[in-house]
Amino acid sequence: QVRLVESGGGLVQAGGSLRLSCAASGRTFSSYAMGWFRQAPGKEREFVAAISASGRSTYYADSVKDRFTISRDNAKDTVYVQMNSLKREDTAVYYCAGSRIRNSERLSYSTEYGYWGQGTQVTVSS
Repeated sequence: QVRLVESGGGLVQAGGSLRLSCAASGRTFSSYAMGWFRQAPGKEREFVAAISASGRSTYYADSVKDRFTISRDNAKDTVYVQMNSLKREDTAVYYCAGSRIRNSERLSYSTEYGYWGQGTQVTVSS
C-alpha cells in the first residue's frame, strides 16, 4: 500500500506561482511512476503531468507545457509540480497518483494509477 499526501495548494493571483508537493509513504516510492491530475468543478479529472520512476522522463498536458515542471526526489519520497504563470483555468483540485506501469504512453490515463492522494485545492484569481 502507498499513501500519498499532497500539500502546497492555495490562493494565488493570475501570473503567480505555486509548488505542490506529494509525500509518499509505504512501499518503495522509487519503483512508481508518479502523476499529477486535476479536477475543476463540473469537469472530469484531467492529466497534468507525469514522471517516470527514475525521474529521467517527464510528460505534460499541452495546456501546462512550458508553465509547469514535474520533478521527484526519491531520497525524500516526494514528487513536486512547480506551477508558473498560473491562469484562472488552472483552478482545480490537484491530485497526485502513483502507477507501477512501465508503458510511458499510458501515464496520461488516470485508470493506470492505483494510488491517489486526497487532493489539494489551487485557486487562481484574476
